[in-house]
Amino acid sequence: MTTLTPGRERTRYLLRYKDSTRMNHWFVALLFVAAALSGLALFHPTLFFFSNLFGGGQLTRILHPFLGVLMVLGFIVLFFTVWRENLIGRADREWLRHAGEMLKGQKENMPAVGKYNAGQKLVFWAFAVSLLLLLVTGFMFWAPYFFHLVPVTLRRLAILVHSVSAVVLVLSVIVHVYAAIWVKGTTRAMTRGTVTEGWARLNHPLWHREMTEGHPPRD
Repeated sequence: MTTLTPGRERTRYLLRYKDSTRMNHWFVALLFVAAALSGLALFHPTLFFFSNLFGGGQLTRILHPFLGVLMVLGFIVLFFTVWRENLIGRADREWLRHAGEMLKGQKENMPAVGKYNAGQKLVFWAFAVSLLLLLVTGFMFWAPYFFHLVPVTLRRLAILVHSVSAVVLVLSVIVHVYAAIWVKGTTRAMTRGTVTEGWARLNHPLWHREMTEGHPPRD
């Protein structure tokens, strides 16, 4: 895919995400915002004002678990789309050993990576594990449907694990968003589905090589 801007050299774009994957991503993202805000409203009285976004406390209590389940279902589709590319290997451990250099802006010393680097993979698995725990524990105290099937002590433990998992998920999302903004040109992948070949060559050289095999690289 190439475009020609008047007065500039031809820019070649590589397809990073299909339309269906991007729609799935934004579906999960919007549900995450709704589930997070409704969950915060129920988490502590000082945050109860968030319930006004959902029609009051009673509606917030009813809607929150349904929003959470829909979010998890959406993520499951995304999970089975990209999980193989997020498996962590020996090269990823090497990347993590050099992560400090990347944070200093010294990308030239980083090991070559494929479609995702080790940091992105860790965030992905943090999403997966925290969402699984949120789903399982959420069912354990979901009134009025399932909570009566679970002993009180176990319900209390489930609430604790649910809360910790929610914090991990929120922090992981913050890292995910920050990284997407920090690395210039990344957000285009989820808004338009493509990235420039120069971006791919700089940030994901092995993936760039895979995508351009047999084609001369150009910016």
